[in-house]
Amino acid sequence: MAQLEGYYFSAALSCTFLVSCLLFSAFSRALREPYMDEIFHLPQAQRYCEGHFSLSQWDPMITTLPGLYLVSVGVVKPASWIFGWSEHVVCSIGMLRFVNLLFSVGNFYLLYLLFRKVQPRNQAASSIQRVLSTLTLAVFPTLYFFNFLYYTEVGSMFFTLFAYLMCLYGNHKTSALLGFCGFMFRQTNIIWAVFCAGNVIAQKLTEAWKTELQKKENRLPPIKGPFPEFRKILQFLLAYSMSFKNLNMLFRLTWPYILLGFLFCAFVVLNGGIVIGDRSSHEACLHFPQLFYFFSFTLFFSFPHLLSLSKIKTFLSLVWKRRILFFVVTLVSVLLVWKFTYAHKYLLADNRHYTFYVWKRVFQRYEIVKYLLVPAYIFAGWSIADSLKSKSIFWNLMFFICLFIVIVPQKLLEFRYFVLPYVIYRLNVPLPPISRLVCELTCYAIVNFITFYIFLNKTFQWPNSQDIQRFMW
Repeated sequence: MAQLEGYYFSAALSCTFLVSCLLFSAFSRALREPYMDEIFHLPQAQRYCEGHFSLSQWDPMITTLPGLYLVSVGVVKPASWIFGWSEHVVCSIGMLRFVNLLFSVGNFYLLYLLFRKVQPRNQAASSIQRVLSTLTLAVFPTLYFFNFLYYTEVGSMFFTLFAYLMCLYGNHKTSALLGFCGFMFRQTNIIWAVFCAGNVIAQKLTEAWKTELQKKENRLPPIKGPFPEFRKILQFLLAYSMSFKNLNMLFRLTWPYILLGFLFCAFVVLNGGIVIGDRSSHEACLHFPQLFYFFSFTLFFSFPHLLSLSKIKTFLSLVWKRRILFFVVTLVSVLLVWKFTYAHKYLLADNRHYTFYVWKRVFQRYEIVKYLLVPAYIFAGWSIADSLKSKSIFWNLMFFICLFIVIVPQKLLEFRYFVLPYVIYRLNVPLPPISRLVCELTCYAIVNFITFYIFLNKTFQWPNSQDIQRFMW
């Protein structure tokens, strides 16, 4: 089975890379000039490629750190030495975009290694399921699209996944170092380095909790009243955190992440905030509905696993059984939608993104729609939490805290901000049956085909500009 799995993996990777190369060629022919955010990233990378690293050469409109440009120079520059290519060639738009295609190959391999590590290997069909799951996530539409443009998404994904993998293997110094590399691509990736530390803590808490439950005479007194299990876990956490031995053990395991956290805090203090460059368009706020948008996004792209008649029946039965609790949750959700819904100026002004049309034709057309969608948000959130019930309560707590911190402060609704948390979520869902994976992969392939076809062929122009505009994520 192991040998067959190797063949399956090699075939999947080879076919994906071949298709990607063909698409890359189509993108290169259609896009001779920088497009969208590339107008900032590509010239900056070319300046680095030419050896101009001074701050006076930095574009103030760029809001992320120079990780992508530094790695790009490290990849393309040796080509000029080895092959004798001119600087004009190695620093060209095509060569710089090709760096992300190389990252996509690394992401494919990392996804496969993570599935092998996270998912159990005691099932006969698990080898095919792992390879199919890897292939499916590798061509996930909102990630796969950016393999062909010079954006930070693909490199950011690479270093975050690599850090997570090293964390799972217990190599925490390397994980923290890779987390720093991810931070250099996008500042919010520091939260996923925190998630790696949280993963370690959750593992130790789970072990201690299981030991506590297995004791014949529980040291914790019986608890009466509402939510007894929750209160019991809270009491356990309090008792665990009061032990110097436990805290010392956790510190020895997570000190590389703690050091990285201090470095991040120093950066925020010295920089005066998390954003560099143009801060006017990236102001933090409490945008609670971003959680609801993420739940909807996840439900849409994972519908073969999260949406079924039996799940809907189970949910409705649970709602009826705990109707007071769900009434309160619904009331709070409506309040959050009412008071904390924001529409970023870019969302309303840029008709090249699909989110523009989602907002204009769904949310902006009828004011009541955003409230009518609340039950769907609650179902999506419950379905996501239900799909993660194989993970410990402590792991779930760490994941949802990190998810909250990453997406809620974002004022702009943009699907690519959801990609990393979605991939982390999808990696930790139990391997679905092959039929559902095939359905998911087929849907992704259709969405990708439509997206690429529209981007490459359905161009348009703005009235006050001669530039060709294209629709994209």
